[in-house]
Order: sequence, then C-alpha cells, then structure tokens
Amino acid sequence: MGYDDPGLFINRELSWLEFNERVLQEARDRSLPLLERLKFLGIVGSNLDEFFMVRVAGLKQQISGGVAETPADGLLPAAQLAAVSSRAHALVEEGYRTWREELVPELARAGLFIVAPRDFTAEQAAAARAHFTVHVFPALTPLAVDPGHPFPHLRNKSLNVALLLRREGRRRRREGHVGPDLLAVVQVPAVLPRLFTVPAAAGRAFALLEDLIAAHAGDLFPGFTVRQSAIFRVTRNWDLLIDEEDSEDLLSTVQEELRRRDRGAAVRVEIAADAPDDLAGELVRALKLDEGDVYRVPGPAQIQDLAAVGDADPRADLRVEPLVPAVPPPFSGDGPIWSALARTDLLLHHPYESFEPVVRFIEEAAEDPDVLAIKQTLYRTSGDSPFVRALSRAAENGKQVTVLVEIKARFDEANNIAWARRLEEAGVHVVYGVVGLKTHCKVALVVRRDGNGIRRFVHLGTGNYNPQTARVYTDLSLFSAQSALAEDASNLFNMLTGYAEPPRWRKLAVAPFGLQERIVRLVEREADRAARGEPARIVAKMNSLVDPVVIRALYAASAAGVEIDLLVRGICCLRPDVPGVSERIRVISVVDRFLEHSRVFAFGAGEATECYLSSADWMPRNFHRRVEVMFPVEDPALRGRLLDEVLGTSLRDTVKARRLRLDGTYERVEVRGEPLRSQQVCLDAARRAAEAPPRPPVLRQVRAPEPGRAPEPASRPTGVTVDGTL
Repeated sequence: MGYDDPGLFINRELSWLEFNERVLQEARDRSLPLLERLKFLGIVGSNLDEFFMVRVAGLKQQISGGVAETPADGLLPAAQLAAVSSRAHALVEEGYRTWREELVPELARAGLFIVAPRDFTAEQAAAARAHFTVHVFPALTPLAVDPGHPFPHLRNKSLNVALLLRREGRRRRREGHVGPDLLAVVQVPAVLPRLFTVPAAAGRAFALLEDLIAAHAGDLFPGFTVRQSAIFRVTRNWDLLIDEEDSEDLLSTVQEELRRRDRGAAVRVEIAADAPDDLAGELVRALKLDEGDVYRVPGPAQIQDLAAVGDADPRADLRVEPLVPAVPPPFSGDGPIWSALARTDLLLHHPYESFEPVVRFIEEAAEDPDVLAIKQTLYRTSGDSPFVRALSRAAENGKQVTVLVEIKARFDEANNIAWARRLEEAGVHVVYGVVGLKTHCKVALVVRRDGNGIRRFVHLGTGNYNPQTARVYTDLSLFSAQSALAEDASNLFNMLTGYAEPPRWRKLAVAPFGLQERIVRLVEREADRAARGEPARIVAKMNSLVDPVVIRALYAASAAGVEIDLLVRGICCLRPDVPGVSERIRVISVVDRFLEHSRVFAFGAGEATECYLSSADWMPRNFHRRVEVMFPVEDPALRGRLLDEVLGTSLRDTVKARRLRLDGTYERVEVRGEPLRSQQVCLDAARRAAEAPPRPPVLRQVRAPEPGRAPEPASRPTGVTVDGTL
C-alpha cells in the first residue's frame, strides 16, 4: 500500500464533525457543573454555525462551479457534502436530545426554568403580554411575502418567525378571497435580550423572545388569523472573496466585501421540529435550499444564547471554579521586564500562568524613554485591547511604532479595520501584510537603548494577542533577548513591511518560505535515526493535522521505526494503526475546560531532543497561504517544561483524553491506576510555582507508551513542572 492511497486519509470535514462530537460529550458529562455543561452545548452550536458558514458553503460552491478537485482521502465535493449532511443531522439530533433529556431536567432541579407560552400561568401570561406591548412590539416590523413584497433577505444567523395568515371570515368573504394562505415573516430583533424573566413560584423562570413574538404575532397583522407559525434561523455563506492582486486599496476592498457578505447564499435553515410541512416547504423554496439543508430542531435555535440563564445566579456549585492565573516569580516583582530578560529566556504557559506579562511587555515599552521602536503583529485582539492602547501611547510618545494588522482574519475583519484606523490616527505605521497571504504569526519586537548600544527583545507566541481568549485557550509565550532570534524577528518585519526578500533565517522557520520543508526534514531525520537503530522519537501537539505531505512523512517515519505521539485537538486526517504504515503512531485529543491551542513539536530522544513552538498547525493553508513562524526553545529548563509539563502531562491524561481509532472515531483513554486530568495538573503546578522559590530543573525525555497501549497514568507529572521542581 503506497502512502498516496486515499484509504490512509480521514476526510477533513468528517474529522471536524468528530471533534464537535467530543465537545458534545463534555455537555453530557455529569461530573461537570451544570452551567459548564450548558456552555459546552453552546460551543457545539457555535462551532456548527462556523462549519456551515465556511466549510459547507465551500463545498456547495465547488459543486455549483463544477470543481472536481479531491482531497487526499479521494472524496469528491458532492460525496463530501452527502456524508457531512448525514453526520451533521445526527449530531444536531444528539445535541438536542442532550438538551431536552438531560440539561432541561437538571436546570429544573436547580430552579431554572425556560417556559413556553403554552405553559404560562395566568400571572406569567399577563407579565409576558405587558413585556411584549411595552418593550417588543414597537421594535418589530411585519414583512408580508406576496408578488408585491418579495421574500425578505434575512441576516445571517438571525432568528425569525414564519407565519401563515388567513384573512378573517367576514372580510375574506366580502373580498371573495378563496386563495391560499399568505406567508409573512417577523424578524426577532437582535438588539433585545433573548431571555426575559417571568414570575415564578420558586426559582427563576425565563421565556424566549421569539416565543413571545410568535404568541402575539396576531397583533402585527390586524384583520388576519395566524394559522401556523414556526421559529426558524438561516445560515449563509459568510466567507470573503477578495482578489488582492487587482485591489488598489485592500482596506476599502475588504470593507466593500463585508457589506456584501450578508448577501451570501443560504446554506442551512434551522426550523422548529413541530413546524407544519407546508410552512417549512415555503421557506425551503424561498431560500433556494434542498431538503437536506433543513435541520428540524426540537428545542430553541441558537442554543448558545441560553447559557445566560445562569448569569445572575451566584451559586458556585453550578459553575467551575473561577480561574486565577498565577504570576511566576520572574514577573511578580516591580522591576522592569528588561532586567529579567537580559539574564535568561522566559516561558509562560497560559491560561495557567497570567497573560498580563505579555501586556506589560508592550506597556512598559510604550512608556520607557530608552525604547526606540516597537513592532508587533495583530491577528485577533480583544474588544478594548490594551495592546492597541499601549501602541497608540508609544506613538504619541514619539517612538517608532509599526503594527501589522491582519484585516483578513476571518470573522474579525470589521474589528481589525477599526483597530487599524485607531492606530493610524495615533501616528502608528500600520501595514496589512503581504499580498495573497494572511499574517498569522504572533511576534512582538522591542528595540531599546542598553548602555552604549542597542538591544532587541522579542515575544513569540502560539496564540493571539488577546487577553480574553488567553484566559480560555492554552498557549505558550516565549520572551527572549537572544541576538539570533531578535535578528530574525527584525528581518521578518522588514520582509512584511517592505520589499525585502526572505532572508536566511538563523533560528526561525517561516511559512510560506520553507516551514513545511523544515518540518519534513525533521521528521525524515528521525526516520533515518530509526533506520540506523538509534533512538528516534516525535511528539507533536497542534490544533489540526491535515497536510498530506507531512502525513506521508509521518507514515514513512513510523514504518522506519519511529515512535510518534500526536496531540491533535481538532481535525486529524492521519489514520493511525494501519498495519505496516502507522502502527507506531498514536493520536490523542484532549477536550476540557480550556481550548487546547498551543503548537509544540519535539523531535529526538533524550538529551538530543529539540523542541519548537509555532503559530502554525500542520495544514496546507498554514504552510502555503499564511505567514507563520516556528522557533526553537533551547534553554534546558524551558525545554524540560515543554517535554514534561505540556507534552508529557497531556499524553498521560486519562480523564479528558480520547484516542483516535483506525475507523476515524474516538474512544476514551483507558484509566489504569489513579486518574489524571492534564489541565488540572497544569493549573495546580502553576499555583505551586507562583508560591515556591525556583529549584534547578531536571530534564527528562517524554516516554513513549507501548504500541497499541494507552499511556500509563500518574497522579502528577514527573520531571520538570512549571517552576522546575520535581
């Protein structure tokens, strides 16, 4: 069997849906607090929205355009769409079963109720009527659908109420109207709260805004009787199509596409499960969809909004313990950050360790009179970004400030355009990257006077400069004053902002200028070692593994005798356990409270192990259509942390880890001995590190489990913990 055989690859779209199944399993996990389970169910809904807006929309475009390109698994677009539709329908059905049979009863036991109008008490009905009359009715716009009123263009992901109306008897006879019922639509205003409180004998009771509108829709159509009603929601193609080569002003082009995006074709309609067939049929025809695009939901659409039922509930037992990130000793003092960086490289493991030092790195640079220049990439950032404020202050303080804002970051385009303008107004030099590429790397460079010379300090990360997501994503930050890293960072910015050719990198590997080739060479080096009978080992942690070139290299390495452990949180197109091909490859996915987001790669065994961090997953888009960086972590203590705390602990997880099987499905890792939950171990280690003085680190290699066996558990990680203690 050659490594080009389609049977060696798992379809990307189906693998993504399997990831969403693992998220759904967290919503069904009765050991989790109730509101945490509700949060995970909402994540399933949000993930499916993005999947349809981008991936399913892309498949439909390929089919309509006659595109016959196939991925490595060999499935044509039509076959992929059929398989995706079947799996997605099953996933939606299981999600709503979880809601209906598990979470609703649990909410009721906790005294939290979502009440439908048909179940209102007289007191609740009166309160709902008053709320509708005063707060809702004035904001509604009834939309008739007839030859003079075409079907309205409904916004992406908007909630709507569809109605079939009939003229009331006397007027109907007087006008001789004997034709079919009339279709009308009422859009649910997104500016109003989805949930509103109604009186309850005990606990707290809520009603849904769309239910209230449907129950009182007759007020909007005097002279008509509402015969049928159904809540529905439309998902549209939401991807941008930008021809950068022909664009004279990229910012204006993106803005124009943003205005057009809401006109994208419908790709899915969610409609109440009990909606009459004739009403559902009217919607399918109006939206130009097929029957397979209709998802009948036996519960509230846009279920992610329902997490708000617990917002005002103070009970600690309903939610997870609040996160209090630790601040490790090098960052806990009052001295300038430059003093610590002048002595050694520093590593932070988020969210267990605070993201505040990353913010402080830029804030101190903005105010330090010895800082001459700041350069930074911004792919995604938070709503009120401290980085934007600090960079603006730095420019106002007379420093040379350059920021690369990626205005093509999917779903954040409008936010990033706003940041770009704000920075420009403050005097920051803003650039938008290289034509045809997204700048996805996370790099900040500070140039500072140091005695009689100049010294450069860099921050390199695996995650975005976003303090909000840094509290819920696991990522890594490296701070360094190494001249080689700093020189590479300077060259990277010169390449992004000017006409500089890609240089010969001293430490960095940069996409699309050789990152894929560098990774393949590292994999092939381990294969050569194994072929010579030397110890050979690969451990890699990432969000997604899709690139067929790298996957084939991993297959060859496994066949040569390399032990390979892959921690792939989401999509994985590599098929493990294929006889003679991938018997030595194990794939683990950890899905837990925090989104596993860091990219960490280790090649080699024992003291010869090389460790790298990266902004890039192993996907074609990261290798060929984005500017990404991979950088080495060479300090022995920091390398030990990566091998043991980040990689080793995840491999030993027996609570939240699932193992990929040959057929593309996942199974729970078998528990042997005391259970280990890797994220909790990392959280505990960070807390201990913040309280204890550092000790000399011990570097140990990440051990490979026996082929075909799950990793042996441990009550805590061995080797180096977050502070270097045993």
